[in-house]
Amino acid sequence: MTEQSVTQQGVNHLVVVGNGMVGHRLVSTLRARDGDGTWQITVLGEESRPAYDRVALSSYVDGASEQDLRLDDAGLQDDPLVTHHLGDAVVEVDPGGRRVTTASGRTLGYDALVFATGSYAFVPPVTGRELPGCFVYRTLDDLDAITEAAAAAVATTAPGRRSAVVVGGGLLGLEAARALRLLGLSPQVVEVAPWLMPVQVDARGGALLHRLVSEQGIAVRTGVSLTGIVRDRDRLVATLSDGVELDADVVVFAAGIRAADGPARACGLPVGPRGGVLVDDRCRTADEHVWAIGECAALEGRTYGLVAPGYAMAEVVADRLLGGSARMRPEQLDTSTRLKLLGVDVAGFGDAHAATEGALEVVVDDPVAGTYAKLVVAPPSSTGDASTLLGGVLVGDASRYGALRPLMGAPLPADPVALISTGGAEPDASALPDSAQICSCNAVTKGDLCAAIDGGAHDVPALKACTRAGTTCGSCVPALTRILQQQGVELSTALCAHFDHSRAELFEIVAGAGITSFSALLSRYGRGRGCEVCKPVVASILASLGTGHVLDGEQASLQDTNDHFLANLQRNGTYSVVPRIAGGEVTPAGLIVIGEVARDFGLYTKITGGQRIDLFGARVDDLPAIWRRLVDAGFESGHAYGKSLRTVKSCVGSAWCRYGVQDSVAMAVELELRYRGLRSPHKLKSGVSGCARECAEARSKDFGVIATEQGWNLYVGGNGGFTPRHAELLVSDVDSATLIRTIDRFLMFYIRTADRLQRTAPWIESLDGGLDHLRSVIVDDALGICADLDAAMQRHVGSYADEWAGVLDDPEKLSRFVSFVNAPDAPDPTIRFVPERGQAIPAPAPVLLGVPEVSAR
Repeated sequence: MTEQSVTQQGVNHLVVVGNGMVGHRLVSTLRARDGDGTWQITVLGEESRPAYDRVALSSYVDGASEQDLRLDDAGLQDDPLVTHHLGDAVVEVDPGGRRVTTASGRTLGYDALVFATGSYAFVPPVTGRELPGCFVYRTLDDLDAITEAAAAAVATTAPGRRSAVVVGGGLLGLEAARALRLLGLSPQVVEVAPWLMPVQVDARGGALLHRLVSEQGIAVRTGVSLTGIVRDRDRLVATLSDGVELDADVVVFAAGIRAADGPARACGLPVGPRGGVLVDDRCRTADEHVWAIGECAALEGRTYGLVAPGYAMAEVVADRLLGGSARMRPEQLDTSTRLKLLGVDVAGFGDAHAATEGALEVVVDDPVAGTYAKLVVAPPSSTGDASTLLGGVLVGDASRYGALRPLMGAPLPADPVALISTGGAEPDASALPDSAQICSCNAVTKGDLCAAIDGGAHDVPALKACTRAGTTCGSCVPALTRILQQQGVELSTALCAHFDHSRAELFEIVAGAGITSFSALLSRYGRGRGCEVCKPVVASILASLGTGHVLDGEQASLQDTNDHFLANLQRNGTYSVVPRIAGGEVTPAGLIVIGEVARDFGLYTKITGGQRIDLFGARVDDLPAIWRRLVDAGFESGHAYGKSLRTVKSCVGSAWCRYGVQDSVAMAVELELRYRGLRSPHKLKSGVSGCARECAEARSKDFGVIATEQGWNLYVGGNGGFTPRHAELLVSDVDSATLIRTIDRFLMFYIRTADRLQRTAPWIESLDGGLDHLRSVIVDDALGICADLDAAMQRHVGSYADEWAGVLDDPEKLSRFVSFVNAPDAPDPTIRFVPERGQAIPAPAPVLLGVPEVSAR
């Protein structure tokens, strides 16, 4: 049968394939935001049950009913724009005709299709895996079958012989072991890795977990695998790789999951090397009408088996379907986990295995108390005092997980040992930035919670209802309480624990007192040794005031990784090199040089949205040689690594375009060359459009220029990113000299008064009087500081020097660019590449068997 949806004009048809937690989140989010009813939604579910909470699956064995686990969808069931067809799997997708066909013969057309098919349980290819009594642990139907088999075993087997084998010692395997014990069986866990939960915890944490689980009456065998299962009369015999045979009434496979990408694969959509529909950071597949979210999606080639990234993907797709510009961000791919297994608290978050080069491990191991805690902090070479939290492991007592996990990437508020010691310092919410994720399951930040509190959510239930924080796994509920307690306390304006002054106050101190070094500022106006917050801020202030090359003397130690190597660090340990192409204008000879450099050094090339060419995959020891070739050809640093001006984008303007009214290219080149290297609180982007058609997208920039018949309009405070904002008109129909003078003052006033890492849009909003106040200061000179701002910009323009060239002319600076200080000629052996579309990209980690590696050179 064919269904032809009859809807009002202007309504689009969305088909969601899958009715799990992530598919449910997409539908509920889209309906909550789609006030105009622009999408009619049809949900096709393979399971016959309504959507339920898989995170709490084990509670089903512990007495919870299906109704208890059911996700709240009362509103969706009554929604005329949402239709559910359950127990009717999709058997065919026709992308060309934009149709799907289900097992019942139902055919549906669509304007957009979202795969939310989740995953299926991985079963190792061992003989006997399909025998009666063998199960997977994935759905409520699976648990019903396991419960029935366990009940039969209890009824027919002597008490001492009732047993089960669980294949897999990860999160799901230990949950399955607990469930089997509740059903009256004695489970034995078989894990091929050397310790339990190898993804979440390290070897020492795994050893303690092994002991604590064994004390609960569950046998654990690690470092062995299952090789086969046979039937022996009315029981099963599982043989292990070490020759041991285990009798069992039930064998449960909980050895991992695989992306349920069958329907997408069948219709020709590309999939990742380890499964999963390939999607970009918009969660869109190779077909512009098809999306994929959750465990069936492979974002940048990787699938994620936790609900939090899936929820984030659902939010992104809902936004995109309604015309938004949301994209997946790295912090949304949070794989942190906390759970209580068999009475044992376990948590792992961030870089739990200290895989970051040079990372330090702070461990408190108390075998008597049965607790193990480890924090992984950044190496002193990048932070100065090893205060940045990279990850951690908690076994036996994970009560501090909710306070520690949001601190990842931020300076620790106390000594790491004290933070994980019994009776030590308790992290509090006031130490967290607003961007810190408090609820990783639902991607709720501290800022979201504070906004909800300001809006009247004054208790935990209200916060849950308003933000969804604490509604999935519940581990963040204590943090919600702490934030509620601490709201209303006036927050300090101090930059960090080492300075009582704000960034703007420190700028005035440095400029007024003539301070030229961090140590001098710290000794006179601060305390301690400094941290990863104040060091880069002071480094930026010193650079803004023209105190020399960023790698001169003490300044070099203040820089973060990107500034330290004058290049952008990429995920595989290589760097990207971005030469300046002012206004997007480049000669054929220049293009040839860039191409030759990329070819000779094996670099991946990508044209950016800012009209530049990025060269990816450069090893740190190759950077000077790459720069030498580019500098000799007339290129210079594009400052893609710095909190400074990135690009001034332009259209072709009146030189070529029949609609252009001013020479936008010439203006863009002049502005980019004038402000190149200008250090600021955050990155700066600009654009110049030659007419009102706005091809350079100038109104999405920090400062944007649009040509008019009479001259130029200047717009300021536009930002892209997570919270996009259009720039606002500051001055109109001005000549070129007035335009440049106004931009000079705007930038200098921003650099002097903005907070750390504050973009121009929130900075303008923070000004008392907003845009009107800004106009009065830099146009009307209401504060009498314009002459000073003009002079400051002239000093910058007059003192500019290319940072790449500054390194090439200085042997001491050049000595920094080696992979290993103690072996300067040795390349980093951990850097590997694989071919992709004719270029080299980072190899997955670990490198996949059968995928050829390529050299970067």
